[in-house]
Amino acid sequence: EVHLVESGGGIVQPGGSLRLSCAASGFTSDSYVVGWFRQAPGKEREGVICLKSRDSQVYRSDSAKGRFTISSADGMKSVFLQMDNLKPEDTAVYYCAAKYIYPFDTLLHMHEWEYDFWSQGTQVTVSA
Repeated sequence: EVHLVESGGGIVQPGGSLRLSCAASGFTSDSYVVGWFRQAPGKEREGVICLKSRDSQVYRSDSAKGRFTISSADGMKSVFLQMDNLKPEDTAVYYCAAKYIYPFDTLLHMHEWEYDFWSQGTQVTVSA
């Protein structure tokens, strides 16, 4: 079974940066997608950005454009979310998630219901 362990949350001032890490293990196929999601108090969990393993295709939400970057290392055993120019509205619990996909998949995969494996979540607070 896929196992995801997340780290790197914390408190940062507006305009600051933070990098989250997701250690992934247990994949039995080389075709999958890893996504980052967040959930603010009183709101639904939303997709932020995702990365496909086979073609390295990236999809990001409007809120992530120009500020958030996803990257990976060691064959996607580690997936990172670099967040720059953080805003108070970025305050949320952040999760990494994963699911297997078909090798020639062209879908976006930005909905939480699509994902089968989840990390424990980490709090990110943007406050002066």
